[in-house]
Amino acid sequence: MKIEHTMMVDDIKSRLETFKPLILIFLFITVVSVISSIEGGQMDPMIWMNYFMAGFFITFSFFKFLDLTAFTRSYSMYDLLAKRVRAYGFVYPFIELALGLAYLSSFEPKFTAIATIVVMGFSSIGVIQTVLNKRKIQCACLGPVFNLPMTTVTIIEDLLMVAMAVFMLWAM
Repeated sequence: MKIEHTMMVDDIKSRLETFKPLILIFLFITVVSVISSIEGGQMDPMIWMNYFMAGFFITFSFFKFLDLTAFTRSYSMYDLLAKRVRAYGFVYPFIELALGLAYLSSFEPKFTAIATIVVMGFSSIGVIQTVLNKRKIQCACLGPVFNLPMTTVTIIEDLLMVAMAVFMLWAM
């Protein structure tokens, strides 16, 4: 029993260490978004989502830009469009940056939400297929800087952006 418990604790520690960069990024983006969305002593959930999505897309695009070639190579291993059209892998970080700036500036909110649903929804298909097929590859979400495995965390990350965009579109 004690050996099993020790193995579980070690597994949890290992997973936390692996996903530490992602956890920290989400915590930073969340805290900054909360602080930025407080008006009159209250947090506005729609403003929070705008800032959160802006922070998410800008931060994640930044890591991809650090080595665009390596990102493109990694991304083309699982993204359905990047597999067929390699140039899409080079364009994708620019799309993320544009979405982040659009959320930050509240540019055409309906268009931005629809674009997010399309881009992240389509991207999640390749991620879901990769995870379901149990392929062991590196997730390109933070570029080549961090060696994160492709897991259900990646699916949650993509579908969270889709869900938030759907909610924002519905609330408009």
